[in-house]
Amino acid sequence: MSAVAHKTAERQLSRFPVLPGDTVTAWALSGISETFYPGEVALAEDRVNYRFINGFVDVGDLPCRVAVWKDIAKRKVDLETDWAVESINLPGFNRRLEFSDFWHRPTRLKRWCKTILEPARDGDVRFRVATCGGVHIWVDGVLAARFEPYSRNKEQQSDITLPLKASGSEVIMLSEDMAERDTNWYVELTLLGDQAVTSAIPSAADSEVIRELMALARDVRPVGEFCTGNPLVLTFDEAPVSAVEISAQVLPSVHRRGTPPILSAKTVLEAGQTSVEIHGLDGMAEAYHPLNLVFSVGETRVFRKIAFGLLRDVQPAKGEASLAGRKRAALRYSADHGDLRIGRALAILASGDGCTRLCRELIEYTMEAVDERRDCSDFVLVPLLWIYGEYRDQLPADLAETVKASILNYRYWVDEPGNDTMWFWSENHVLCFHVSQYLAGLMLPGERFETSGRLGKEQFDLATERLAKWFDSVESHGFAEWNSAAYYPIDFIGLLALQHWGEGEIASRADRLLTRLFKMIALHTLAGVPAGSMGRAYDKELRAGPCTELAPFAAVAFGLGWFNQGVAALPMFCAGNYEPPADLTALALPEAGQSVEAHYVQGYGHAGRLALYKSASVQLSASIDGEPGSKGHQQHILDVRFAGHAFARAWVNHPGEDDPWGHQRPSYWAGNGTMPRVGQFGDAALMLFDIPETHRIDFTHAYAPSDAFEATELHGNWLLLQSGRGYAALTPCKALEPVEKGPGQNREYRADGRKAGWVVLVGDLPDGGGLETVRSMLDGVKTSFDPSQMTLSLERPGRPVLTLNYLDGLTVGGKPHPFPHPDLEPLVSFGAAAVLGSDATDNS
Repeated sequence: MSAVAHKTAERQLSRFPVLPGDTVTAWALSGISETFYPGEVALAEDRVNYRFINGFVDVGDLPCRVAVWKDIAKRKVDLETDWAVESINLPGFNRRLEFSDFWHRPTRLKRWCKTILEPARDGDVRFRVATCGGVHIWVDGVLAARFEPYSRNKEQQSDITLPLKASGSEVIMLSEDMAERDTNWYVELTLLGDQAVTSAIPSAADSEVIRELMALARDVRPVGEFCTGNPLVLTFDEAPVSAVEISAQVLPSVHRRGTPPILSAKTVLEAGQTSVEIHGLDGMAEAYHPLNLVFSVGETRVFRKIAFGLLRDVQPAKGEASLAGRKRAALRYSADHGDLRIGRALAILASGDGCTRLCRELIEYTMEAVDERRDCSDFVLVPLLWIYGEYRDQLPADLAETVKASILNYRYWVDEPGNDTMWFWSENHVLCFHVSQYLAGLMLPGERFETSGRLGKEQFDLATERLAKWFDSVESHGFAEWNSAAYYPIDFIGLLALQHWGEGEIASRADRLLTRLFKMIALHTLAGVPAGSMGRAYDKELRAGPCTELAPFAAVAFGLGWFNQGVAALPMFCAGNYEPPADLTALALPEAGQSVEAHYVQGYGHAGRLALYKSASVQLSASIDGEPGSKGHQQHILDVRFAGHAFARAWVNHPGEDDPWGHQRPSYWAGNGTMPRVGQFGDAALMLFDIPETHRIDFTHAYAPSDAFEATELHGNWLLLQSGRGYAALTPCKALEPVEKGPGQNREYRADGRKAGWVVLVGDLPDGGGLETVRSMLDGVKTSFDPSQMTLSLERPGRPVLTLNYLDGLTVGGKPHPFPHPDLEPLVSFGAAAVLGSDATDNS
């Protein structure tokens, strides 16, 4: 009997099978060790060529990573065994042992992990280790593998061999990484060959208790896609046989790390029950909230992260008649209810409240971020500069002086020395850095800036040159992050500041680009919710559109929608003098019976070829062609939005990861693991997926939360949806199965297979009509999908035949139909809405 077997003989082991091709995910974990690790001050490489493309950006090697490589080249890592077990990672959610997160400053990370591996027989067992950071593995106290690529967010793999004993070998792994803002910190230890092993972790709990907690954590989800107040109800597939304590926490946003939880509650899921209530939502802001859960029986605990939407009124509110009145109302709301960010301080001052205690606290917190050069500090420096320029006489003298000192000490670009991990290279960050430098130089022209050694006038001149390059790029190529509810507010930070404070052509260019942004928002907003295809999206924007900051922008601009806690840029809009053209409201709020169609391009190389059909009831938007077959990032390719309910939305994608609550890029719902070929013609869209064998996920799926629709129905292989007078019909041209358990219940509809051809139809129902009208329409519809030729066809009575070929694109009535308007300025046309049973349907 091995030493490990002797040590564990008197302790209970919880065992989990690991089959060939599976990963080892049962580990006892230490706490996370975090060490500020900036490296030596240096200049960064200026790789900004003002050609913005979504996805990984090669930024060169930052000082922190250079320092890590120097250290690992000479160090010796000793095995540590006296660490306390903080938590247990169990199989069920993710193939990875994953600790990915966001760190605003350069931080060196490490975590000890332990398991017991039991092969069928003694001998060497082959594994493949994949990580972005570094891994050391000891087997029975002897170092067996070392793999340290330390390549930022870029996975590397190595095949290793571990000498294991059938009686059980103790495997201890040290996982490390160097955090530079968003950090993919994980290990995949994949079993190779044809021999299964068992992973085991010591546990004081009965193995059935652990399995029961795992099942609860795997299956937990909110009863509906949203809640309107207390309580939040969580539901499960199976009831526990004994009571389970559940601890729930909602943490502040990543920008407020270290502050108390927004929600901290405990409850008990009683034996035999399949749902539980979480109270304490009364004072919470309306948002899409991450929810951290801990399931406990005695000392046995299982962790899970999910999320939920909170919106107290699911119908949009009509705003005041005038734009000025809506601006005042939104400014007041932001001052009273905004997120605890610098934008709320601006709203307080702009509302005439003076520098209140909260206002001072927000300014001081912002200066900490600026002085520490945290990532995203450029986003908050711009409104801080606005405050300094507009309201410094209202600030206490000491506060005004410290704000000035922060401005003078900041690092404004990569040609200034530093050892931070601020992100200088993406479309929105480049803008905000240049705007910060521009405003700082404008406001303090004769002052010496400490990091660069330049005078303010010199900073201003440099920023003017750099902003001209940024404008040249975006005016020529459009936005890489098109229609993004996450990133348009960040673009607004820079552009609104330039429109308000800028001089000459800089201000004029900002004004024109603001109008272009608002036109695109108007086109893709329906009933107050900005939606549509997006260049970059996260789950929170897709699953809770009314809770994004872009929603109150639309509410102020067009007079219908929601205010919320978003204050990154909204107070700048409301405190400034920019006014969107009044005629854009007709695009945002089409009249009943009217349709709006639009085509335009966005992004370098026409990355987004955008097609739009909308009526007062429903909206269909897609990004055409793209790069079919390539790995996706955060591009949201096809979207259906309904006017009848705030959360009435549907889309189709190929999951980018296994976990429905995951946060990879692409994730399960946001983005595509494999990009599809797409064609759209009016109220119909066709999608072709060809998923490579190398991708683990071999299905596509549709998202449609049933509680947001008046009717949801499967009709053969068609998914039918109704919200208000809007309908949609979706089919993968093969068997479509509803997910009836777990997080996908009442939300998810899957089509198995690596090749799929999806058809999406939208339109308006006649007065008093329901899904029976849609079923009748579908009786005359024929779809044909040929996976061998990767061709998809749609035939409808009185309409031209649509055929999408994976290589050649879309044909209409047998004729090639290239994208009709490859220009940044949208080509917009108005017509009659496609109403079932009317002549408009046949003519549209």
